[in-house]
Amino acid sequence: MDLDQAKIPQATAKRLPLYYRFISNLHSQGKQRVSSKELSDAVKVDSATIRRDFSYFGALGKKGYGYNVNYLLSFFRKTLDQDEITKVALIGVGNLGTAFLHYNFTKNNNTKIEIAFDKHNEKVGSNIGGVPVYEIDELEEHLPDDVNVAILTVPAQAAQAIADRLIEAGFIGILNFTPARISVPEHVRVHHIDLAVELQALVYFLKHYPLEEGQEDPVDI
Repeated sequence: MDLDQAKIPQATAKRLPLYYRFISNLHSQGKQRVSSKELSDAVKVDSATIRRDFSYFGALGKKGYGYNVNYLLSFFRKTLDQDEITKVALIGVGNLGTAFLHYNFTKNNNTKIEIAFDKHNEKVGSNIGGVPVYEIDELEEHLPDDVNVAILTVPAQAAQAIADRLIEAGFIGILNFTPARISVPEHVRVHHIDLAVELQALVYFLKHYPLEEGQEDPVDI
């Protein structure tokens, strides 16, 4: 299926991995079909939004039948390039970085942290979760040619300088867990994840936008 990605809203694109995870679970349970309501209950996205998301990709289901699990699994696997492994570099092996190395996206079979870097001597030269840790000053020397995506978990004051080095080395994607808002060229995509900000937002919504029973959280859709 030829898709015009420019016509697919970014909010829809961000929900696709969520749909894929649930469909994969259904497939592993041997289920053959699923309704939009079942999807809605599982992923906490309202049925209308799910149907609208799916409509961007053509007729994925049939009225009165729902969606064929095997077909959806095959479709999302292809759409999300699940058959291609994306190798990732982790920059910063503190508490959060170490947790990432031990987890290493074990439930996501197409993403793998391949190499890590840190400036602390006790981390350098070690192997954490099967991933070698190198000195950050030797970043360019050890980076594999097939790695162009990074997870950034360094102190905020070091984020921009490290990002500049990654971009110079050919990186095109950065998942930034630092509070710093780094500047990058137009061809590089950065996703900022500030856990403190997310927690503050959660507390604010709990106080000012209490959910009623059966109501979906509008922030998630």
